Amino acid sequence: MDPLSDILRLMRPCGYGFRGLDAGGDWALAFTAAEGVLCFAIETGGCWLRLVDAVAPTRLEAGDVVLLTGGGAVQLYSGATAELRDAAEFLSRVPPGEVATLNGGGDCRGIGGFFSLEGMDGRGLLAAVPSVVHVRSDTSKTALYVGVQRLMSELRDPRPGSELIASHLAQALLVEALRAHLEHATASQSWLAALSVPTLRRALTAMHADVARRWTLQDLAAVAGMSRSSFAARFEQVTGETPIAYLTRWRMFLAADRLATSGRSLADVAASVGYDSESAFGAAFKRVMNSSPRQYRTRS
Repeated sequence: MDPLSDILRLMRPCGYGFRGLDAGGDWALAFTAAEGVLCFAIETGGCWLRLVDAVAPTRLEAGDVVLLTGGGAVQLYSGATAELRDAAEFLSRVPPGEVATLNGGGDCRGIGGFFSLEGMDGRGLLAAVPSVVHVRSDTSKTALYVGVQRLMSELRDPRPGSELIASHLAQALLVEALRAHLEHATASQSWLAALSVPTLRRALTAMHADVARRWTLQDLAAVAGMSRSSFAARFEQVTGETPIAYLTRWRMFLAADRLATSGRSLADVAASVGYDSESAFGAAFKRVMNSSPRQYRTRS
C-alpha cells in the first residue's frame, strides 16, 4: 500500500455530518473548536472564512473547496459586521444531507460538514497536513465537489451499505484534497512533503510495504536511487527527521493501532513491526508514544 493510503487508513474517518447552506444578506456562522476535519464547498456566490487564531480571513468563491484540519474554531460570514450565530445550532435544524436556508438565501450556496477521526492517533498523523487546504485547481475542485455531493446524497437518503460508502467517500475527500495540495503548494517539513519528491516517495513506499524488514540507511538509499549521504541529508531536510526515526515512529503508530483494535499478544504485535525482543519494542514504543504498550492497550 502506498504511504498516503496507509496513513489515511489508520486515521479511519467516521461520524459524518454534511448539510447544505443557502444564505442571503448579512450573515455569519461560528463553528466551535472540535476534533476532526471540516470541509466546505462553495457552489454559487462567495463568503469569507476565518480561523479564529489566523491573522487574516480567506475569500471563498464559487467552485472553491477547502478542508480544515487544525480542529480550531472557524467562522464563515458574508461581512465582518454580521452578527455571529452558532453554526451547530442553526444547521442541526435540518436533517443531514438537506439544505438550511439563512435570511431567505440567494447570495451564497454551498455544502459543508465534518468527519471525525476514529483512529487512536489520527490527530498526530494529521499534524503534517496544513490546517487549511484550499483547493483551486479546476480538476481537483470538480472531483472534490462531486464527492461531497455524493456524500450528501448518502446521508440524505440512507440505503443498504450507505455507512460503508460514506466512510470511503470521506477518505476519498482527504486523498483528493491532499493530492491537490501536493501538486500546487509547498508543504512544511513532514512525511506529506516527502511524497512530492519522487526519490523520497520510493523510499517511503518501500518502508510501508515491508515495515518489519530490518531496513538500513544503505538499503533505503538504494531504493531511492541516491548515495547514502545524499539520501540521509535530503530526507531529513524535507521531513524534519532521519529515515530510521520516521520508520520507527510509523512502526509505533501501526503497533498502537494493533494494540487498540486487536487481541494479538505483545510479542506478536512487536514481531509484526520488526522487533524480535519485547523489551526493545517496549522501549521504542514508550519513547514514541509516551506510554508502555501494556498501559496503552489498557487505556485504549
